[in-house]
Amino acid sequence: MQPLQPLPAALIVCAIGLSCGAAPAELKSEEQPLTFAAAQLPVEGTLPSLASAIEWLNTQPLTMTQLRRKVVVVEFWTYTCINWRRTLPYVRAWADKYQDQGLVVIGVHTPEFEFEKNVGNVRRAVKEIGITFPVAVDSDQVIWGAFKNQYWPALYFVDAQGRIRHHQFGEGGYAQSEVVIQRLLAEAGHSSGSHALVSVEPTGVEAAADWAHLKSPETYLGYERSDTFASSGGAVLTNAMSTGREQTCNSTSGRLRAIGLWESIPRF
Repeated sequence: MQPLQPLPAALIVCAIGLSCGAAPAELKSEEQPLTFAAAQLPVEGTLPSLASAIEWLNTQPLTMTQLRRKVVVVEFWTYTCINWRRTLPYVRAWADKYQDQGLVVIGVHTPEFEFEKNVGNVRRAVKEIGITFPVAVDSDQVIWGAFKNQYWPALYFVDAQGRIRHHQFGEGGYAQSEVVIQRLLAEAGHSSGSHALVSVEPTGVEAAADWAHLKSPETYLGYERSDTFASSGGAVLTNAMSTGREQTCNSTSGRLRAIGLWESIPRF
């Protein structure tokens, strides 16, 4: 569903499940580090080629040769996903803290919606959000397919031999993920000797959801995936519809009510 008049760009609140998924945080960054035995970091596969990226941002194209003997964290993201935005402060902090120890963080931007395929939109998002680590633009979803990935956000942790050793789908698991990074750096001979975890205090849209007090579900607005539309008369699919000004959104009901003149379309 979209308004007939232009509105400022905003983050889309995405549904849980296949695609943009949310999960309650498991551990806070200030908690004690976890420890792993070798058997707890099994080989899950090998790092696929990133050569199909249609463009790279913040760097020249990175080749498999350049990434050899590096610990690599690959994060799949798309700029309208609020669940990804909540992971960004941690990923950004890891990139900053461990880059001199051999860590390379790569954001793979794979679009969920048609307008996210526009490289100009991605470039603007990278600048406005403040992403400084390398970004591979995967508008054709080729890298996504090579990883057999299904989620935004999704993190893959690759050791210095190019083997995927860990993954994290959705929000949370930040302390565990950082300990995995430390472990892989130590295996590669790049350990700094410190096991302290990053201290992150996200604010605004990057702050974690207050899971204990949420009063409405996450949803899509497009009628193909939304199941919470509650305006009187229901949705008139693909046609403009007017809803009364007297209707308001009752946050405790978990139902979505539109006010004004809107056009209902399948996606978003």
